[in-house]
Amino acid sequence: MSPPQLIMLVFFILSWIGAILLSMPFSSSDGQSIGLINALFTSVSAVCVNGLVVVDTGAAFSMTGQIIIMILIQIGGIGFMTLGVMVAIVLGKKIGLKQRLIIQQTTQSTSAQGLVKLSLYMVLIVFAFESVATIILTWRWSDDMGFGQAVYYGLFHSVSAFNNAGFALWSDSLSSHVGDPIVNLTVITLFVVGGLGYIVVVDIFRKRSWRKLSLHSKVVLLASAILTVIGFLLIFLLESWNSATFGDLTVGERIYASIFQSLTPRSAGFNTIDIGSMLTASQFLIIILMFIGAASGGTGGGIKTNTVVVLVLATINTFKGGGQIHAFERKIAQETVMRALAVIVTSLTAVLCVALLLTVTEDLLEDHFLEVLFEATSAFSTTGLSMGLTGELSSIGKVIVTVTMFLGRLGPLTLAFALSQRKQTSKIGYPEDNILIG
Repeated sequence: MSPPQLIMLVFFILSWIGAILLSMPFSSSDGQSIGLINALFTSVSAVCVNGLVVVDTGAAFSMTGQIIIMILIQIGGIGFMTLGVMVAIVLGKKIGLKQRLIIQQTTQSTSAQGLVKLSLYMVLIVFAFESVATIILTWRWSDDMGFGQAVYYGLFHSVSAFNNAGFALWSDSLSSHVGDPIVNLTVITLFVVGGLGYIVVVDIFRKRSWRKLSLHSKVVLLASAILTVIGFLLIFLLESWNSATFGDLTVGERIYASIFQSLTPRSAGFNTIDIGSMLTASQFLIIILMFIGAASGGTGGGIKTNTVVVLVLATINTFKGGGQIHAFERKIAQETVMRALAVIVTSLTAVLCVALLLTVTEDLLEDHFLEVLFEATSAFSTTGLSMGLTGELSSIGKVIVTVTMFLGRLGPLTLAFALSQRKQTSKIGYPEDNILIG
Protein backbone atom coordinates (compact mmCIF):
# COMPACT_ATOMS: atom_id res chain seq x y z
CA MET A 1 0.00 0.00 0.00
CA SER A 2 1.14 3.53 -0.71
CA PRO A 3 1.57 5.91 2.26
CA PRO A 4 -1.66 7.84 1.51
CA GLN A 5 -3.64 4.58 1.28
CA LEU A 6 -2.17 3.37 4.57
CA ILE A 7 -2.97 6.69 6.27
CA MET A 8 -6.57 6.48 5.07
CA LEU A 9 -6.88 2.87 6.24
CA VAL A 10 -5.46 3.61 9.71
CA PHE A 11 -7.77 6.60 10.19
CA PHE A 12 -10.70 4.41 9.12
CA ILE A 13 -9.76 1.65 11.59
CA LEU A 14 -9.15 4.14 14.41
CA SER A 15 -12.55 5.71 13.79
CA TRP A 16 -14.33 2.37 14.05
CA ILE A 17 -12.38 1.30 17.14
CA GLY A 18 -13.38 4.56 18.77
CA ALA A 19 -17.00 4.13 17.63
CA ILE A 20 -17.25 0.66 19.15
CA LEU A 21 -15.74 1.82 22.45
CA LEU A 22 -17.93 4.92 22.65
CA SER A 23 -21.07 2.91 21.88
CA MET A 24 -20.49 0.70 24.92
CA PRO A 25 -22.56 1.33 28.08
CA PHE A 26 -19.44 2.10 30.14
CA SER A 27 -18.76 5.13 27.90
CA SER A 28 -22.17 6.63 28.61
CA SER A 29 -23.03 8.70 31.67
CA ASP A 30 -26.36 6.89 32.19
CA GLY A 31 -25.06 3.38 31.48
CA GLN A 32 -26.98 3.07 28.21
CA SER A 33 -25.45 3.08 24.74
CA ILE A 34 -25.70 6.34 22.83
CA GLY A 35 -26.15 4.35 19.58
CA LEU A 36 -23.65 3.31 16.93
CA ILE A 37 -24.32 6.24 14.58
CA ASN A 38 -23.85 8.81 17.35
CA ALA A 39 -20.75 6.95 18.56
CA LEU A 40 -19.27 6.79 15.04
CA PHE A 41 -19.99 10.49 14.50
CA THR A 42 -18.23 11.39 17.76
CA SER A 43 -15.30 9.06 17.07
CA VAL A 44 -14.68 10.43 13.57
CA SER A 45 -15.03 13.97 14.92
CA ALA A 46 -12.36 13.19 17.55
CA VAL A 47 -9.94 11.31 15.28
CA CYS A 48 -10.29 13.98 12.61
CA VAL A 49 -9.90 16.68 15.32
CA ASN A 50 -13.13 18.30 14.18
CA GLY A 51 -15.26 19.02 17.25
CA LEU A 52 -18.79 18.74 15.86
CA VAL A 53 -20.96 16.81 18.33
CA VAL A 54 -24.43 15.30 18.17
CA VAL A 55 -24.53 14.72 21.93
CA ASP A 56 -23.23 16.86 24.80
CA THR A 57 -19.69 15.61 25.52
CA GLY A 58 -19.76 16.61 29.18
CA ALA A 59 -23.27 15.30 29.90
CA ALA A 60 -23.68 12.27 27.64
CA PHE A 61 -20.32 10.56 28.25
CA SER A 62 -18.85 9.14 31.43
CA MET A 63 -15.28 9.95 32.40
CA THR A 64 -14.22 6.75 30.59
CA GLY A 65 -15.94 7.92 27.41
CA GLN A 66 -14.39 11.36 27.71
CA ILE A 67 -10.91 9.88 28.17
CA ILE A 68 -11.44 7.71 25.06
CA ILE A 69 -12.37 10.88 23.13
CA MET A 70 -9.27 12.66 24.49
CA ILE A 71 -7.01 9.77 23.38
CA LEU A 72 -8.57 9.75 19.91
CA ILE A 73 -8.00 13.51 19.66
CA GLN A 74 -4.34 13.14 20.64
CA ILE A 75 -3.70 10.34 18.14
CA GLY A 76 -5.56 12.12 15.37
CA GLY A 77 -3.84 15.45 16.03
CA ILE A 78 -0.23 14.44 16.52
CA GLY A 79 -0.43 11.60 14.00
CA PHE A 80 -0.30 7.87 14.58
CA MET A 81 3.03 7.55 12.75
CA THR A 82 4.71 10.16 14.94
CA LEU A 83 3.67 8.24 18.04
CA GLY A 84 4.88 5.07 16.34
CA VAL A 85 8.30 6.60 15.83
CA MET A 86 8.54 7.34 19.56
CA VAL A 87 7.62 3.75 20.42
CA ALA A 88 10.14 2.39 17.89
CA ILE A 89 12.94 4.58 19.28
CA VAL A 90 12.14 3.49 22.83
CA LEU A 91 12.25 -0.15 21.72
CA GLY A 92 15.52 0.43 19.88
CA LYS A 93 14.18 -0.30 16.39
CA LYS A 94 15.26 1.41 13.18
CA ILE A 95 12.96 3.61 11.11
CA GLY A 96 12.88 2.32 7.53
CA LEU A 97 12.27 4.12 4.25
CA LYS A 98 8.59 3.14 4.13
CA GLN A 99 8.01 4.56 7.62
CA ARG A 100 9.83 7.77 6.67
CA LEU A 101 7.58 8.19 3.62
CA ILE A 102 4.50 7.81 5.80
CA ILE A 103 5.87 10.38 8.27
CA GLN A 104 6.54 12.74 5.36
CA GLN A 105 2.94 12.33 4.17
CA THR A 106 1.37 12.84 7.62
CA THR A 107 3.52 15.87 8.46
CA GLN A 108 3.28 17.24 4.89
CA SER A 109 7.01 17.83 4.93
CA THR A 110 8.68 18.82 1.65
CA SER A 111 11.79 16.77 2.36
CA ALA A 112 12.39 13.20 3.50
CA GLN A 113 15.47 14.26 5.45
CA GLY A 114 15.42 14.76 9.21
CA LEU A 115 11.93 13.31 9.61
CA VAL A 116 12.76 11.23 12.68
CA LYS A 117 14.19 14.29 14.42
CA LEU A 118 11.12 16.28 13.32
CA SER A 119 8.88 13.61 14.87
CA LEU A 120 10.76 13.87 18.15
CA TYR A 121 10.41 17.67 18.08
CA MET A 122 6.69 17.28 17.39
CA VAL A 123 6.13 15.04 20.39
CA LEU A 124 8.21 17.35 22.59
CA ILE A 125 6.27 20.43 21.41
CA VAL A 126 2.90 18.76 21.96
CA PHE A 127 3.55 17.57 25.49
CA ALA A 128 5.38 20.75 26.50
CA PHE A 129 2.53 23.04 25.47
CA GLU A 130 -0.19 20.73 26.77
CA SER A 131 1.58 20.26 30.12
CA VAL A 132 2.11 23.98 30.72
CA ALA A 133 -1.46 24.76 29.66
CA THR A 134 -2.84 22.05 31.94
CA ILE A 135 -1.00 23.58 34.90
CA ILE A 136 -2.29 27.08 34.09
CA LEU A 137 -5.91 25.98 33.59
CA THR A 138 -5.77 23.79 36.72
CA TRP A 139 -4.63 26.78 38.75
CA ARG A 140 -7.39 28.92 37.22
CA TRP A 141 -10.24 26.43 37.77
CA SER A 142 -9.17 24.84 41.08
CA ASP A 143 -11.14 27.37 43.16
CA ASP A 144 -14.26 26.85 41.06
CA MET A 145 -14.44 23.05 40.95
CA GLY A 146 -11.82 21.55 43.24
CA PHE A 147 -8.24 20.52 42.46
CA GLY A 148 -8.90 17.00 41.13
CA GLN A 149 -11.62 18.02 38.70
CA ALA A 150 -9.65 21.10 37.69
CA VAL A 151 -6.68 18.91 36.69
CA TYR A 152 -8.96 16.73 34.57
CA TYR A 153 -10.72 19.68 32.93
CA GLY A 154 -7.40 21.42 32.33
CA LEU A 155 -5.89 18.35 30.67
CA PHE A 156 -8.94 17.63 28.51
CA HIS A 157 -9.26 21.19 27.20
CA SER A 158 -5.50 21.53 26.69
CA VAL A 159 -5.40 18.41 24.51
CA SER A 160 -8.53 19.50 22.67
CA ALA A 161 -7.24 23.05 22.10
CA PHE A 162 -3.70 22.23 20.95
CA ASN A 163 -5.01 19.65 18.46
CA ASN A 164 -7.63 22.13 17.21
CA ALA A 165 -10.39 19.65 18.11
CA GLY A 166 -12.87 21.99 19.78
CA PHE A 167 -14.36 19.42 22.18
CA ALA A 168 -15.44 21.01 25.46
CA LEU A 169 -16.95 19.59 28.64
CA TRP A 170 -19.37 22.52 28.93
CA SER A 171 -22.50 22.55 26.80
CA ASP A 172 -21.88 26.19 25.81
CA SER A 173 -18.22 25.53 24.96
CA LEU A 174 -16.21 28.35 26.65
CA SER A 175 -18.97 31.00 26.69
CA SER A 176 -18.85 31.26 30.47
CA HIS A 177 -15.20 32.39 30.15
CA VAL A 178 -15.79 35.05 27.49
CA GLY A 179 -13.98 37.76 29.48
CA ASP A 180 -11.47 35.57 31.33
CA PRO A 181 -7.97 36.62 30.18
CA ILE A 182 -6.24 33.49 31.54
CA VAL A 183 -8.56 31.02 29.83
CA ASN A 184 -8.73 33.05 26.61
CA LEU A 185 -4.99 33.58 26.23
CA THR A 186 -4.11 30.00 27.20
CA VAL A 187 -6.59 28.36 24.83
CA ILE A 188 -5.80 30.80 22.00
CA THR A 189 -2.06 30.14 22.35
CA LEU A 190 -2.65 26.40 22.16
CA PHE A 191 -4.77 26.32 19.02
CA VAL A 192 -2.75 29.03 17.26
CA VAL A 193 0.54 27.17 17.80
CA GLY A 194 -1.09 23.89 16.80
CA GLY A 195 -2.61 25.51 13.73
CA LEU A 196 0.66 27.07 12.56
CA GLY A 197 2.12 23.60 12.11
CA TYR A 198 5.04 21.74 13.61
CA ILE A 199 7.33 22.62 10.70
CA VAL A 200 6.83 26.35 11.32
CA VAL A 201 7.21 26.04 15.10
CA VAL A 202 10.42 24.01 14.75
CA ASP A 203 11.69 26.47 12.14
CA ILE A 204 11.10 29.41 14.53
CA PHE A 205 12.74 27.55 17.42
CA ARG A 206 15.82 26.65 15.38
CA LYS A 207 16.48 29.89 13.49
CA ARG A 208 14.93 32.59 15.72
CA SER A 209 15.31 35.18 12.96
CA TRP A 210 12.79 36.37 10.38
CA ARG A 211 15.42 36.50 7.64
CA LYS A 212 16.53 32.92 8.21
CA LEU A 213 13.02 31.44 8.22
CA SER A 214 11.93 29.28 5.29
CA LEU A 215 9.57 30.65 2.65
CA HIS A 216 6.80 28.39 3.98
CA SER A 217 7.15 29.76 7.52
CA LYS A 218 7.15 33.39 6.35
CA VAL A 219 4.05 32.88 4.21
CA VAL A 220 2.17 31.09 7.00
CA LEU A 221 3.04 33.67 9.67
CA LEU A 222 2.24 36.69 7.49
CA ALA A 223 -1.02 35.23 6.16
CA SER A 224 -2.12 34.20 9.67
CA ALA A 225 -1.44 37.70 11.02
CA ILE A 226 -3.38 39.38 8.20
CA LEU A 227 -6.38 37.06 8.56
CA THR A 228 -6.39 37.56 12.33
CA VAL A 229 -6.41 41.35 12.10
CA ILE A 230 -9.10 41.41 9.40
CA GLY A 231 -11.27 38.91 11.28
CA PHE A 232 -10.92 40.77 14.59
CA LEU A 233 -11.80 44.18 13.16
CA LEU A 234 -14.81 42.95 11.17
CA ILE A 235 -16.28 40.86 14.00
CA PHE A 236 -15.75 43.65 16.54
CA LEU A 237 -17.41 46.25 14.31
CA LEU A 238 -20.28 44.02 13.16
CA GLU A 239 -21.16 42.42 16.49
CA SER A 240 -20.99 45.73 18.36
CA TRP A 241 -24.40 46.39 16.76
CA ASN A 242 -25.74 42.99 17.90
CA SER A 243 -27.33 43.03 21.36
CA ALA A 244 -27.77 39.23 21.28
CA THR A 245 -24.01 38.66 21.47
CA PHE A 246 -22.24 41.84 22.65
CA GLY A 247 -25.16 43.50 24.41
CA ASP A 248 -24.19 42.48 27.96
CA LEU A 249 -20.42 42.52 27.46
CA THR A 250 -17.97 45.18 28.57
CA VAL A 251 -15.48 46.69 26.12
CA GLY A 252 -12.74 44.36 27.38
CA GLU A 253 -14.97 41.31 27.01
CA ARG A 254 -15.93 42.40 23.49
CA ILE A 255 -12.25 42.63 22.55
CA TYR A 256 -11.52 39.15 23.93
CA ALA A 257 -14.64 37.75 22.21
CA SER A 258 -13.68 39.34 18.88
CA ILE A 259 -10.11 38.03 19.04
CA PHE A 260 -11.31 34.56 20.01
CA GLN A 261 -14.00 34.38 17.30
CA SER A 262 -11.59 35.66 14.65
CA LEU A 263 -9.09 32.89 15.46
CA THR A 264 -11.32 29.94 16.30
CA PRO A 265 -12.70 29.50 12.72
CA ARG A 266 -9.14 28.68 11.66
CA SER A 267 -10.06 25.14 12.80
CA ALA A 268 -10.11 25.46 16.61
CA GLY A 269 -13.85 24.86 17.11
CA PHE A 270 -14.30 26.56 20.49
CA ASN A 271 -16.54 29.58 20.92
CA THR A 272 -17.07 32.16 23.66
CA ILE A 273 -20.28 33.65 22.22
CA ASP A 274 -23.27 31.92 20.63
CA ILE A 275 -22.46 31.44 16.93
CA GLY A 276 -26.15 31.04 16.06
CA SER A 277 -26.94 34.49 17.51
CA MET A 278 -24.29 36.32 15.50
CA LEU A 279 -25.23 38.58 12.59
CA THR A 280 -25.53 36.96 9.16
CA ALA A 281 -22.53 38.95 7.93
CA SER A 282 -20.40 37.67 10.84
CA GLN A 283 -21.54 34.09 10.23
CA PHE A 284 -20.63 34.35 6.56
CA LEU A 285 -17.22 35.78 7.51
CA ILE A 286 -16.68 32.77 9.77
CA ILE A 287 -17.58 30.46 6.86
CA ILE A 288 -14.83 32.10 4.78
CA LEU A 289 -12.29 31.81 7.62
CA MET A 290 -13.25 28.17 8.23
CA PHE A 291 -12.79 27.36 4.54
CA ILE A 292 -9.30 28.90 4.61
CA GLY A 293 -8.39 27.11 7.84
CA ALA A 294 -4.95 26.71 9.41
CA ALA A 295 -1.50 26.01 7.92
CA SER A 296 -0.24 22.88 6.19
CA GLY A 297 1.42 20.42 8.53
CA GLY A 298 -0.53 21.62 11.57
CA THR A 299 -3.41 20.17 13.53
CA GLY A 300 -6.00 22.36 11.80
CA GLY A 301 -7.98 21.82 8.61
CA GLY A 302 -9.33 23.89 5.73
CA ILE A 303 -7.63 24.49 2.40
CA LYS A 304 -4.72 26.06 4.37
CA THR A 305 -3.46 29.62 4.54
CA ASN A 306 -0.41 28.89 2.39
CA THR A 307 -2.65 27.47 -0.35
CA VAL A 308 -4.64 30.70 -0.47
CA VAL A 309 -1.48 32.83 -0.55
CA VAL A 310 -0.07 30.86 -3.50
CA LEU A 311 -3.27 31.27 -5.51
CA VAL A 312 -3.55 34.98 -4.65
CA LEU A 313 0.04 35.54 -5.78
CA ALA A 314 -0.66 33.62 -8.99
CA THR A 315 -3.78 35.73 -9.61
CA ILE A 316 -1.91 39.01 -9.04
CA ASN A 317 0.89 37.79 -11.28
CA THR A 318 -1.64 36.97 -14.04
CA PHE A 319 -3.12 40.48 -13.84
CA LYS A 320 0.40 41.89 -14.17
CA GLY A 321 0.94 39.97 -17.39
CA GLY A 322 2.37 36.67 -16.20
CA GLY A 323 5.96 35.66 -15.68
CA GLN A 324 7.66 34.34 -12.60
CA ILE A 325 5.60 33.95 -9.41
CA HIS A 326 7.63 34.86 -6.35
CA ALA A 327 7.41 35.78 -2.67
CA PHE A 328 10.13 37.01 -0.29
CA GLU A 329 12.68 36.84 -3.13
CA ARG A 330 11.94 33.18 -3.75
CA LYS A 331 10.40 31.66 -6.89
CA ILE A 332 7.25 29.55 -6.48
CA ALA A 333 7.15 26.50 -8.73
CA GLN A 334 4.33 26.14 -11.28
CA GLU A 335 3.55 22.70 -9.85
CA THR A 336 2.85 24.31 -6.46
CA VAL A 337 0.37 26.70 -8.08
CA MET A 338 -1.42 23.83 -9.82
CA ARG A 339 -1.62 21.86 -6.56
CA ALA A 340 -3.07 24.91 -4.80
CA LEU A 341 -5.66 25.32 -7.54
CA ALA A 342 -6.55 21.62 -7.33
CA VAL A 343 -7.02 21.80 -3.56
CA ILE A 344 -9.26 24.87 -3.72
CA VAL A 345 -11.44 23.59 -6.58
CA THR A 346 -11.81 20.14 -5.00
CA SER A 347 -12.60 21.56 -1.56
CA LEU A 348 -15.12 24.09 -2.88
CA THR A 349 -16.85 21.37 -4.91
CA ALA A 350 -16.99 19.09 -1.87
CA VAL A 351 -18.48 21.79 0.39
CA LEU A 352 -21.14 22.73 -2.16
CA CYS A 353 -22.07 19.07 -2.79
CA VAL A 354 -22.38 18.38 0.94
CA ALA A 355 -24.49 21.52 1.40
CA LEU A 356 -26.76 20.38 -1.43
CA LEU A 357 -27.13 16.90 0.08
CA LEU A 358 -27.91 18.28 3.55
CA THR A 359 -30.47 20.65 2.08
CA VAL A 360 -32.26 17.63 0.64
CA THR A 361 -31.88 15.17 3.54
CA GLU A 362 -32.69 17.66 6.30
CA ASP A 363 -35.65 19.15 4.41
CA LEU A 364 -34.28 22.65 4.89
CA LEU A 365 -35.20 25.29 2.34
CA GLU A 366 -33.89 28.78 1.67
CA ASP A 367 -34.57 30.11 5.19
CA HIS A 368 -31.93 27.78 6.65
CA PHE A 369 -29.43 27.54 3.80
CA LEU A 370 -26.77 29.53 5.66
CA GLU A 371 -26.94 27.00 8.52
CA VAL A 372 -26.48 24.15 6.04
CA LEU A 373 -23.55 25.88 4.28
CA PHE A 374 -22.03 26.67 7.68
CA GLU A 375 -22.34 23.01 8.74
CA ALA A 376 -20.88 21.68 5.50
CA THR A 377 -17.91 24.07 5.64
CA SER A 378 -17.28 23.35 9.32
CA ALA A 379 -17.32 19.59 8.72
CA PHE A 380 -15.02 19.64 5.70
CA SER A 381 -12.59 22.13 7.23
CA THR A 382 -12.57 20.11 10.50
CA THR A 383 -13.39 23.27 12.43
CA GLY A 384 -16.24 22.06 14.63
CA LEU A 385 -18.25 25.27 14.91
CA SER A 386 -22.02 25.02 14.45
CA MET A 387 -25.02 27.32 14.29
CA GLY A 388 -27.07 24.64 16.08
CA LEU A 389 -27.82 22.27 13.20
CA THR A 390 -25.55 19.40 14.30
CA GLY A 391 -27.75 18.20 17.15
CA GLU A 392 -30.82 18.21 14.90
CA LEU A 393 -29.34 16.15 12.05
CA SER A 394 -31.21 13.09 10.82
CA SER A 395 -29.46 9.71 10.67
CA ILE A 396 -28.68 10.22 6.98
CA GLY A 397 -27.44 13.74 7.73
CA LYS A 398 -25.14 12.40 10.45
CA VAL A 399 -23.66 9.86 8.02
CA ILE A 400 -23.09 12.58 5.39
CA VAL A 401 -21.36 14.88 7.89
CA THR A 402 -19.31 11.94 9.25
CA VAL A 403 -17.99 11.12 5.77
CA THR A 404 -17.34 14.82 5.15
CA MET A 405 -15.26 15.13 8.34
CA PHE A 406 -13.25 12.05 7.35
CA LEU A 407 -12.53 13.35 3.84
CA GLY A 408 -11.78 16.83 5.14
CA ARG A 409 -9.18 15.52 7.57
CA LEU A 410 -7.43 13.39 4.95
CA GLY A 411 -7.32 16.31 2.56
CA PRO A 412 -8.24 16.40 -1.13
CA LEU A 413 -4.71 15.70 -2.38
CA THR A 414 -4.05 12.82 0.04
CA LEU A 415 -7.36 11.25 -0.91
CA ALA A 416 -6.67 11.69 -4.61
CA PHE A 417 -3.22 10.11 -4.28
CA ALA A 418 -4.66 7.25 -2.21
CA LEU A 419 -7.34 6.41 -4.75
CA SER A 420 -5.33 7.03 -7.92
CA GLN A 421 -3.61 4.38 -9.98
CA ARG A 422 0.14 4.29 -10.50
CA LYS A 423 1.31 7.42 -12.29
CA GLN A 424 1.44 6.97 -16.06
CA THR A 425 3.32 9.30 -18.35
CA SER A 426 1.78 9.78 -21.77
CA LYS A 427 4.08 9.01 -24.68
CA ILE A 428 1.93 11.05 -27.05
CA GLY A 429 2.48 14.76 -27.55
CA TYR A 430 -0.49 16.84 -28.70
CA PRO A 431 -0.44 20.19 -30.53
CA GLU A 432 -1.16 23.23 -28.39
CA ASP A 433 -4.39 25.18 -28.83
CA ASN A 434 -6.26 27.95 -26.98
CA ILE A 435 -9.44 28.07 -24.89
CA LEU A 436 -11.13 31.41 -24.21
CA ILE A 437 -11.11 32.36 -20.51
CA GLY A 438 -13.33 34.99 -18.90
